[in-house]
Amino acid sequence: MGCAKSCELSILLTGDREIAALNRDFRKKDRATDVLSFPMGERIDGGRPSQILGDVVISVERAREQAEMLGVLLEEELLRLLIHGVLHLCGYDHERVSKRKAAAMKRKENELYDAVYGLLR
Repeated sequence: MGCAKSCELSILLTGDREIAALNRDFRKKDRATDVLSFPMGERIDGGRPSQILGDVVISVERAREQAEMLGVLLEEELLRLLIHGVLHLCGYDHERVSKRKAAAMKRKENELYDAVYGLLR
């Protein structure tokens, strides 16, 4: 999709209270969530993406709960959420798109997770 080859990313690891406030203020959803993405949205030089990709905010509390439910390590769930958030910053979506496009995002998420997690082992 639309990501620069080299870019800056801000990551905030926080708790449910702070992510719920951000979700309420920016998405009008008054509840905690696992991950939020805030793209910079700037384009330069005829439409090329800016080198500042945006911000990813992850609730460690929510990640811990999900890791326990899925039977994975917290670090694995944090990696999955980070990849999910970055894909949103790159233009992928799974909520306001067709099932085909949502599935494409999930495939890309799994592909990147496998590649990165393989490097970390």
